[in-house]
Amino acid sequence: MRLQRPAQLWPAALLTASLFTASLLAAAAGVASAQEVGETLRTEVKGEILVEAPEEGPKRKSDPIPPLAMPVSDAASLARVPADVIERDGLQLVLDRKHHQLLVLRDGRMTRRYPAAVGTTGWETPAGHFRVFEKVKEPVWTHPVSGELVEAESEKNPLGSRWIGFYRDCNGRSGWDGEQYLDINGCTVAGFHGTPYRWTVGRAVSHGCVRLYEENVQEVFNLVSVGTQVIVLP
Repeated sequence: MRLQRPAQLWPAALLTASLFTASLLAAAAGVASAQEVGETLRTEVKGEILVEAPEEGPKRKSDPIPPLAMPVSDAASLARVPADVIERDGLQLVLDRKHHQLLVLRDGRMTRRYPAAVGTTGWETPAGHFRVFEKVKEPVWTHPVSGELVEAESEKNPLGSRWIGFYRDCNGRSGWDGEQYLDINGCTVAGFHGTPYRWTVGRAVSHGCVRLYEENVQEVFNLVSVGTQVIVLP
């Protein structure tokens, strides 16, 4: 059965809140906060079923909602982790895009495993080795169209209660995201965050960010620090 996507909940249900765009100021030091990054996201709601294509093209129907990932065992999960990662000491976060899950490793041992929402086709969560560069507790989100501030305690805040940034890129991105065509200029960031839309966790539905259940993102937030290694498996 197709899950409904109410138009009034588009920041998360239409998958536009998980990837942010920001303008970098040459004199700025450090990394933009989740709130600052969210303030400059440029997208536009195009409707529930049909979205606007470029002027020269026809309208295109929304893609089907991606399915939940199939469950896998602990052994199968660890088998995906490269040997050099297993051999490292300390705390590491390993995101398995294929199985839509986040593994917490300490001294090569898996101590926790969480379901996760990852980037959708064409907007995949970047693969590679990264480090946590930012942690924000109770982030405030700014609606990219109306400018409305959505407080952390609001059930409509698409970031949930925690933000953990680990990736930034300033090349811009564009393309079809399953709902609409997006053309993002400037910088984008990705990270782990909560979500009020629990049905999205376990699916490939975001623009690159990693959505976790609220109770899980709070655990991860307490475990990691700025500098914690993040490995994203393709």
